[in-house]
Amino acid sequence: MKRKELLRYLQEQGCEFVREGGKHSWWSNPKLNKRSAVPRHSEIKDILANKICKDLGVERIK
Repeated sequence: MKRKELLRYLQEQGCEFVREGGKHSWWSNPKLNKRSAVPRHSEIKDILANKICKDLGVERIK
């Protein structure tokens, strides 16, 4: 999955960008008070994308 697609999906689900880390971008879900790191690779494996969604408390990407 492309990183841009994942970030667009997270925004649609109500998640917000928090800050840039060393090798990751930090995103949060303010409704559930959860955070997760999103790596800065152009391609993100589907398993990792689903884990990020689970960490943020949003539905998995189909």
